[in-house]
Amino acid sequence: MIGLLDRLGLPLLRFMEAETAHRLAIAALRLAPSPQPPPDDPALAVRAFGLDFPNPLGMAAGFDKHGEVPDALLRLGFGFVEIGTVTPLPQPGNPRPRLFRLMPDQGLINRLGFNSEGAHAVLRRLAARGRGGRGGGGIVGVNIGANKDSADRIADYVRLIEQLAGVGSYFVCNVSSPNTPGLRNLQLASAFDELLSRVLEARDRAGKRPVLIKIAPDLALGELDAIVAAARRHRLDGMIVGNTTVARPSGLRDRATAQEAGGLSGTPLFPLATRMLAETYKRVENAFPLVGVGGIDSGKAALAKIRAGATLIQLYSALVFRGFGLIAEIKRGLAAAARRGGPAGLAGLIGADALGLTKEPWPL
Repeated sequence: MIGLLDRLGLPLLRFMEAETAHRLAIAALRLAPSPQPPPDDPALAVRAFGLDFPNPLGMAAGFDKHGEVPDALLRLGFGFVEIGTVTPLPQPGNPRPRLFRLMPDQGLINRLGFNSEGAHAVLRRLAARGRGGRGGGGIVGVNIGANKDSADRIADYVRLIEQLAGVGSYFVCNVSSPNTPGLRNLQLASAFDELLSRVLEARDRAGKRPVLIKIAPDLALGELDAIVAAARRHRLDGMIVGNTTVARPSGLRDRATAQEAGGLSGTPLFPLATRMLAETYKRVENAFPLVGVGGIDSGKAALAKIRAGATLIQLYSALVFRGFGLIAEIKRGLAAAARRGGPAGLAGLIGADALGLTKEPWPL
């Protein structure tokens, strides 16, 4: 079924405007029958921040923004799914067009701006997952963000954790999107310290769900030092490295589309995001697990993320160019690597290349 969808659907979707194609993909997942996938190779099982994952490959936030198809995505073979970004109140995001393909580079630029149907709509959908044979199992994380016009953005994160604690397996505070003016300032100094204090207090009140922070790959290393120090001091559950980048690598071939404002993701992001992952792993010193995301487009790239310091990995953009068959391809590659890794499996490979990566020239 997946192979058929990829062969028929990908060529058609590429002729459509990018956001229209995305909405059609969501509709297809919602309506098309999808049987349960075969059980994962036991070598792929991972335990991180108190949760047991059948495999380490997750769907990154941004694909299923409104919590419409988490169970369909799990049935495609993902080990976990992260929905969102969800904001407390509905908001339209930025004007269209706001999603662009860089076809020769296998990259995307988005300036969506936290378009969200709001917390109530997401709560209703996730609460209904276990009813009427709709699923309900599996790990579904919720990526949360602040409304653009909020007077107290930290309060928005607190409110969302309190509202959605009963339906999310874990929460990710997205403070690194480049498309909400001023949002990335929450990664800095006293604002970040206050954010951690307030959201972790909310987590403790609402039922001890794991809370992670998603950081930008564009941070200066001094800024990263401060973030990791604060995260360790507050006993954060984990960190996702990283979001899209506002940088434009010099090797991009689609120079015209590259001029669009927004965050760049996909294959061109891989070198920068992986370097930031290694730098973060070096500073975290195993205090909490990391999720590596940014440019994963093959089993080789997925393994490189793990060797750079990731316990779990996520993808999204590569599916636009490679299709859903990429999920099984990556899991086969990781299972083979786990068997080659000996008794420790994938766990023994986490961070194996991190120190070496931090000594290489900075990716341009």
